[in-house]
Amino acid sequence: MYIGLFVNITSRAWALPILAHLHAGIPGRQASLLAATGAGRTAFVQSMDHLITIGLVERNPGHGHPLRPEFRLTQMGISAAKLASQINRVSKEEDQGLLRRSWTLPVLASLHTPRHFIEIKRDLAPITDRALSQSLKTLEARNWVCRQIDELTRPPRSRYSAVSTGSIISEVTGSAVTFI
Repeated sequence: MYIGLFVNITSRAWALPILAHLHAGIPGRQASLLAATGAGRTAFVQSMDHLITIGLVERNPGHGHPLRPEFRLTQMGISAAKLASQINRVSKEEDQGLLRRSWTLPVLASLHTPRHFIEIKRDLAPITDRALSQSLKTLEARNWVCRQIDELTRPPRSRYSAVSTGSIISEVTGSAVTFI
């Protein structure tokens, strides 16, 4: 999967949980997916509309009521759902809030090897300095990212690497996401 698509998917908080639950076999009806994800109705609908727009999910023709449609994964959505399921499997329940944040997973995907700030920013082209900095600080506070100062260079530069749960998620996403 290309990093641009991955960033696009993670831009909606409930997109990956929806994909993971569809992959796990939860029926593609709104009520069952709402119950499984725990999302609010408005956020769920926005995430589902987003997944339909980018072509990962489609309405299941001939099934469901117009007010209670049924959904299914597209061919492209199957691979994205598999990745979402793997991420969901290696993370804990208390980690779900952090995983739903926009830049958490793309930053971890970029940290498949130790990187400098500018290298991460280059991998995730649309990210701003502020968003990247806040994401790295949040991940460092959770002990998913380790920041080391390289004092041999002038000026000294920070090098970031994924550790503990962040490392596991980074391995899963790093093997599935390609950077250009």
